[in-house]
Amino acid sequence: MVMVVSPSSGSETRDMIGVDEEEMVVGNGKEQHKLAIMPLIFLIYFEVAGGPYGEEPAVRSGGPLLAILGFLVFPFIWSIPEALVTAELATTFPGNGGFVIWAHEAFGPFWGSLMGFWKFLSGVINLASYPVLCIDYLKLVIPVLSSGFPRYVAILMSTMMLSFLNYTGLSIVGYTSVILGVISLCPFIAMSLISIPSIDPVRWFSLGEKGVKKDWRLFFNTLFWNLNFWDNASTLAGEVENPQKTFPKALFSAGILTCLGYLVPLLAVTGSVPLDQDKWVDGYFADAAEIIAGKWLKIWMELGSVLSVIGLFEAQLSSCAYQFLGMADLGIVPKSFGVRSKWFNTPWVGILVSMIIALAISYLNFTDIISSVNFLYSLGMLLEFASFLWLRRKMPAIKRPYRVPLEMLGLVVMCFIPSVFLIYVMVVANATVFFVSAMLTLLGIMWYFLMKFCKSYNWCTFSTTGQGSEEEHHLVTRQATVGFPDDSR
Repeated sequence: MVMVVSPSSGSETRDMIGVDEEEMVVGNGKEQHKLAIMPLIFLIYFEVAGGPYGEEPAVRSGGPLLAILGFLVFPFIWSIPEALVTAELATTFPGNGGFVIWAHEAFGPFWGSLMGFWKFLSGVINLASYPVLCIDYLKLVIPVLSSGFPRYVAILMSTMMLSFLNYTGLSIVGYTSVILGVISLCPFIAMSLISIPSIDPVRWFSLGEKGVKKDWRLFFNTLFWNLNFWDNASTLAGEVENPQKTFPKALFSAGILTCLGYLVPLLAVTGSVPLDQDKWVDGYFADAAEIIAGKWLKIWMELGSVLSVIGLFEAQLSSCAYQFLGMADLGIVPKSFGVRSKWFNTPWVGILVSMIIALAISYLNFTDIISSVNFLYSLGMLLEFASFLWLRRKMPAIKRPYRVPLEMLGLVVMCFIPSVFLIYVMVVANATVFFVSAMLTLLGIMWYFLMKFCKSYNWCTFSTTGQGSEEEHHLVTRQATVGFPDDSR
């Protein structure tokens, strides 16, 4: 069954699916404060980058010229296609859940559930690394946090405190991200300006030191993970003010901010500091800042790195929590998992589940698990591109407030190039990663059939959005994406 909703039929549709208009404006007795464009820009920025921290291995593995070309060219073959797909689908299906809704709408509940499992797991395990990274920076100032019980307590307390901030509301998190983003970028702006008199453009054209072998796996992985996750903010679409118009503008602005945030400091340091590739590891920008301006800038940059990690944590946790809410709306998880806070109207169960999993993983040595989750994320992105293409073919007449200005052949080419890179990332994985990824995928499949079994015996209460046959999933997804009336729909 397919329902086509026209702008004039909004109230009739809400009556048919049992959604009360007052409930859409007020949740749990609290007015919903929609996310404005500026906080959304910085939430997307923190989902993708959070600052130049982490781009240093590109110089170590490929030399200055390839690193500069990588951060100049790679956004066009990876970031822009992912952002364009996100802009079209997030404005067409503006509900919490994002890519889960897209796969559900394109291929049915099974693939929607598997997409949710892949992306949620990858997001939560990435989330676990941020408090650890934050403590690793702080231990330079507070040595007692280097190991043992104090380190464990610090990770626990920092994770809980940052999670509570997320609990207080998406608007608060959004404006906090603006402040964190501006402050964490300031030392890089200062370093870039101070370095101008020392820049020798010839250094930019260096392919690296003689005798240093290119590490292509490290090079491409560095580019991939510094320019990825454009689609994560789509899980917040149901919380965004006028998403049909806001999302494309926010994605474009965040894209400009991200590219400049990577390129300008890279040009400044590679152009002004003599090349020593062995030193280009995570955190080298702070050492370069000391060479360029002095100890004061190094300390400022290390403080900025801590603030950036906080922003990364908040953006990632918001994405995970609202994805969980969207999965509850679709019936992929029990309805109780989508409960919102009575005080702040935030999905407290999603925040709590994400926090607990992240805490459990943060105490483990999870290098292979991280690689496996990256593998699963690549599978999810391939499914996302497939959903995008199939929805264009399957629903050509549906209203798309933002539409990628290409016909089907152009869209296939646009999605093919980043898909080749995703396949490359998966192929170079080791045997352990293949095994763990296969086991986690099997767990996701078992979860889908377990939930289906629970529904058939009424063991748990599920949202009616997720009920029905495969043929009816278009109608039920519409229920999950219903939001405020908007002229552009």
